[in-house]
Amino acid sequence: MDLRKLKTLVDLVSESNISELEITEADGKVRIVKADPNLARPPGTWVPAPSPLMAPAMVPAASQAMPAAPSAGTAPAPELETGHVVRSPMVGTFYRSSAPGAKPLVEVGQAVKEGDPICIIEAMKIMNEIDADKDGTVTKVLVENGQAVEFDQPLLVIE
Repeated sequence: MDLRKLKTLVDLVSESNISELEITEADGKVRIVKADPNLARPPGTWVPAPSPLMAPAMVPAASQAMPAAPSAGTAPAPELETGHVVRSPMVGTFYRSSAPGAKPLVEVGQAVKEGDPICIIEAMKIMNEIDADKDGTVTKVLVENGQAVEFDQPLLVIE
């Protein structure tokens, strides 16, 4: 069966109230079954994801209120960074150099211009070059090479 014809059939089934379609031709047989959205899905699929995302949104608000009072000396230290903090745009693995054994893209004390590559974050086997978003001098590298990083985690400080 022609791929264009097959794609058209899949589109027709997905846009209609038909849950199943079976076509037999001289050169083969095709059966298209639309998944029932009311069926239970196994854990870890994209459908249950919104509920775990909502829980962490509530947890940080409570956890920020609790530690601020008991440990005033420990919590504010990361918040008092002077200069511009470059944050991770994604979840992944932080690398200071473009290849294993190569020299780091930036060192503490090095001047950078906006758009200069400063690190790499590997996400899903793709190396994503992170560029400086401000001119200045790198004053701190806050993450170890090869360390896992979270979205919006501070990576470097540029002054």
